[in-house]
Amino acid sequence: MNNEARETKSQQDDEQSTDAIKVASIISACRTQDMTSLIHHASTSGGFVNDDLRQQAWPLLLGSEITPSATKEWTTLPPHKDEDQVGLDVNRSFIYYPSNPPPSDLSSLKSSLSDLITQTLRLHPSLNYFQGYHDIAQVLLLALGPNLSAPALARLSLLRIRDFMLPTLSSTTTHLDLIPPILFAADEELCRHLAGLQPFFALAATLTLFAHEIESYGSIARVFDYLLSTPAVAAVYMFAVIVMLRRDELMDIDTSEPEMLYAVLSKLPKGLDVKVLVERAEELRKRFPPEKLPWGAWRKVSAVSVLKTTADVKAVREQSLQMGERWLGLLTVEVETAERKKKMIADFKKRAIKYRRPAGAVTLAVLVGVISLYLGRNGAMSTSGVLGSLGWARHRLWYTMNQLLGPWGLYNIDR
Repeated sequence: MNNEARETKSQQDDEQSTDAIKVASIISACRTQDMTSLIHHASTSGGFVNDDLRQQAWPLLLGSEITPSATKEWTTLPPHKDEDQVGLDVNRSFIYYPSNPPPSDLSSLKSSLSDLITQTLRLHPSLNYFQGYHDIAQVLLLALGPNLSAPALARLSLLRIRDFMLPTLSSTTTHLDLIPPILFAADEELCRHLAGLQPFFALAATLTLFAHEIESYGSIARVFDYLLSTPAVAAVYMFAVIVMLRRDELMDIDTSEPEMLYAVLSKLPKGLDVKVLVERAEELRKRFPPEKLPWGAWRKVSAVSVLKTTADVKAVREQSLQMGERWLGLLTVEVETAERKKKMIADFKKRAIKYRRPAGAVTLAVLVGVISLYLGRNGAMSTSGVLGSLGWARHRLWYTMNQLLGPWGLYNIDR
């Protein structure tokens, strides 16, 4: 055996020894419910190593090991309104993995996936299905099996991705709107280059926790190791890292060709190194924590968004499904209220264009409208009360304008 062969064998032996130590440590952490240790292992090379360990670790992280599996009684519940779409999506599932299963196995997997999703939706009818949800459920089913994946998907849906399961996908913009300030903090030049774009290019990846985009089961399982052990905002940082990894390619595209920039950003790069992705996402999140992002980005996030309720990962396992359903209802009301405000402002803008009123008059009209809404809620006010509310109305006006302009809008105005 020559020196090169000896070195290769020695390296392999060292790696096997390291893996064995890590496996033993993960097993011990699961047995003792050492969440700190589990969270640490999830962000290190190899994550939870294999599905046998994931079947122990993922339920602990989600808190689903203490949630009893539903019985077949769910089959007697009224159908969920989205079940037709579920059927369509399940029929086109398991495209990339597992690799070349026999037709009978594929049919069985699709049946199990359909049952898994349908059970979750019927037991929690306030949840709204979105296309790509089946990609997430598929990963859980393959890693955990039918029995463990049912309570895991219910908790994941209500406690970690409920922002995406409202009647509309409007709340997803809260997640996407964090990408520009993250980029601005980490790479201002790149942020300037992309300032003409809306961050909708990240929708498919962040919405499905990358399950719709990553084609290798080993890679997506590794990504789930990390995302299930970190706050929900980690998925946003992960996409920001992907943008930064493509810096040279993006900077070579002129800003006069936004369609080319969108084309590059809307697809993950080939040969994406998941190990590097996880390491850099964790580094970026620690270097620029969400509460310190520029433009007051974190203050705009609802207190009942998963972005904030998962901030303490250890606390998530203690949260109940009932809490998740309550937060879902509160967030739905917030989103509907915000959409009404946007419509009101849009109507004012249309009138301003139609009648070509001076900007000052339009601003005054908005202020009067906001005060009128306030009066409508609070009844008659004294003159001093009305004057005092002007400051409040002005604040609300600029807040609403900021929401309408989006994350890049204020930056473009400043520039």
